[in-house]
Amino acid sequence: MSADLVLDVRDLTVAFPQKGMFWGRRRALKVVRDVTFSVARGEAVGIVGESGSGKSTIARAIAGLGPSHRGEIRLAAAGDITERPRVQMVFQDPFASFDPLMEIGAQINEALAITRAVPRADRRVRVETLLAQVGLDPASADRLPRAFSGGQLQRASIARALAGEPDLLIADEATSALDLSVQSQILNVLMDLRDDLGLALLFITHDLGVVEVMCDRVIVLYRGRIVEIGPTLSVMRAPMHPYTHSLVSAHGLNINIPKDQPDVAGLPEAHSDGCPYAMQCPRADALCSVRPGATGRGAQAVFCHHPLGATG
Repeated sequence: MSADLVLDVRDLTVAFPQKGMFWGRRRALKVVRDVTFSVARGEAVGIVGESGSGKSTIARAIAGLGPSHRGEIRLAAAGDITERPRVQMVFQDPFASFDPLMEIGAQINEALAITRAVPRADRRVRVETLLAQVGLDPASADRLPRAFSGGQLQRASIARALAGEPDLLIADEATSALDLSVQSQILNVLMDLRDDLGLALLFITHDLGVVEVMCDRVIVLYRGRIVEIGPTLSVMRAPMHPYTHSLVSAHGLNINIPKDQPDVAGLPEAHSDGCPYAMQCPRADALCSVRPGATGRGAQAVFCHHPLGATG
């Protein structure tokens, strides 16, 4: 693994066993299939796709919070990701992320205790430093979660994540539950942390506007597979996959991909060959029943037998 890489994911597949029988066998629903990508130190990478595309499943697998998987996930020089907490997550609902009966500072202190990187006597000072780092009053360490607004509590979530001294911070829809003005503030906090600490960021989001502002590269998922990956501006302004093109052309760059899409991320293994978008694609033909390899231009790669030109 390159010294510049914080995260290297190779052929990640996550499958959930399904109830019932399929020709005498249990069905395996593949929610994520053969996903490969990397994130460099100080880089921000976005993962976009409709609900059920497997975005959060990938994030949870990377953080060691998801089901067993096939493939390889390597983080920095730590080897297997379970060896040490070099990756931390910030979730969508900050109110659900904290114990409502425990002071914020105490909960950040618990995270420090897990890492054992800060002596017990120094943890209070470190807690206050972390709160100040995300734009909160250090004295707020003694307050309960209910005393915070949603935006303040999300800042506290980021502070607690930083207590783990991560190389990679995963933001899983971390701003979608907040007002627009507050969203901007939280995104600025994350950008500052990336610049100041050299953090690698992985954004899981429905909002292409967030990706355009925050991310150096973007990964487009459809039904658990990567259909396009590359520099954000290249993918957003000259998409090569028909699915990516439909997102951008139908809604513009600042779209919110609808969240009411049916959850059809996986298909039984026997029917998982070919392009996952073929049934919806106006360009599809018989060739699309075979899984496409990667083509593209420059650093932009597309998995499509009939990629669009630069103008779409």
